[in-house]
Amino acid sequence: MRDDQLTAPTPCAGATVAALVDHVHGLAQAFTAAARKELGPMTDQPPEASTGNLADDWRTDAPERLAALAQAWRDPDAWTGMTRAGGVDLPGNIAGLVALDELVVHGWDLATATGRPYTCDSAELAACTAFAESITAEQRDAGGLFGPAVPVRDGASALDRLVGLTGRDPAWAPARL
Repeated sequence: MRDDQLTAPTPCAGATVAALVDHVHGLAQAFTAAARKELGPMTDQPPEASTGNLADDWRTDAPERLAALAQAWRDPDAWTGMTRAGGVDLPGNIAGLVALDELVVHGWDLATATGRPYTCDSAELAACTAFAESITAEQRDAGGLFGPAVPVRDGASALDRLVGLTGRDPAWAPARL
């Protein structure tokens, strides 16, 4: 992504591209710690995403953090027992789903905001969709992971259905690229 895109809006309400990159950067660290059951400051609170927090080396550091995240969740022990992420204690298998959902949905947010193509594995989409469908309207209204679901057209793609379930408009497009 280009530097001039960092201040652009994203489909994630109120987040610029830079703030969302910073959020993904932080959640990669937090969910790596959660997978490893390294509970402490990294897992005790949600990462504070901010345009001003984006490190100068994010282009090289973020891929390394994402690779570490993927590696941590390859360990079968990551999916068992209890862990913590964002200050919430939860089963490892749920934490893994939350991490996957964050990456898939925010990946779409960033690709859409910067005019890039985006595809996702069908098994990942199915897992994220099942997770998003499990979030009740009451949880959405209480300010949980997702906003109110956005209706999508009949015959919408699996990705568009997931995006709608997470409170985003699949037809969202940046004002200009």
